[in-house]
Amino acid sequence: MGTKTGALYAFREQMNDYFVGKGDTVDNVLCCFLAGGHVLLEDVPGVGKTTLARTFAGSLGLSFGRIQFTPDTMPGDVTGMSVYDMKKGEFNYRPGGVMKNIVLADELNRTSPKTQSALLEAMAESQVTVDGQAYQLPQPFMVIATQNPINFSGTYPLPEAQLDRFMMRLSVGYPSAEEELRLARDNMSGRKIEDVKAVLNAEDVTGFREEVSKIHVSDGVLGYVQQIVAATRTDSGFSLGASPRALLHLLQASRAKAFLEGRSFVKPDDVKKMAVPVLSHRLILSTQMRLQKKTSKDVLESLVLKVNIPMEADYEK
Repeated sequence: MGTKTGALYAFREQMNDYFVGKGDTVDNVLCCFLAGGHVLLEDVPGVGKTTLARTFAGSLGLSFGRIQFTPDTMPGDVTGMSVYDMKKGEFNYRPGGVMKNIVLADELNRTSPKTQSALLEAMAESQVTVDGQAYQLPQPFMVIATQNPINFSGTYPLPEAQLDRFMMRLSVGYPSAEEELRLARDNMSGRKIEDVKAVLNAEDVTGFREEVSKIHVSDGVLGYVQQIVAATRTDSGFSLGASPRALLHLLQASRAKAFLEGRSFVKPDDVKKMAVPVLSHRLILSTQMRLQKKTSKDVLESLVLKVNIPMEADYEK
């Protein structure tokens, strides 16, 4: 599985040291990154979403940018703009906030749909277009967007087209009592995010992504992924099912999960673990399920259990 396993282990250890008690969240963000996707963190304020993004970028040794979205944030603040140089008599490109390796799109749902859409090209094409000129984004590139799920006053809900661009939606959640006390002690000791050391670099990440792309997916597991996605389109619990892009994202996330588990092939368990974070935000519940106070996660987990799991001989190399 490569010779850089030790560095990857050191990265995960440092992330878990600074982002206490959320190993599963850290691994999911890492899976998303290695699979070439973008992640939406949806949770209440103060649970460490910004800390996660900054520590993630610092541990990877990559550039980090933060865009604080507000109602008056303009598309040019995201993509950059052309500025006229009077001395040279020409327009020069001034980079926007998106021109970083890891971009924190903070409170994305608080800005206008026009500004939200400015992220679409960057997320899909790894480039931005300003005044007809395309500018490539630094590689590797990832958007970590956040939104607050409890206060919708003055917000602009993300449309389905933009939600579908995110490979995963994750929730951080509150720490346990022991973890919260540890956070307090770390804070009193004066430890800062700026103390995070880079344990990986862009070259390492590129190598890991190449290894993920080589993870074997048998026909049986591929069929299993397709059956899960197709089931969301016919199940009575959903009025809108997952798109073909969702299938590709689930496949890539499962390969990244297998890579982190140290395997060269994808197992059905990898698909099961990735199904909720990859699919739930793309699905719209039926009226009946909403009346029953069900969530997309509840219905999806029940649906996955109904899909036939391929035999072991059908997914091992």
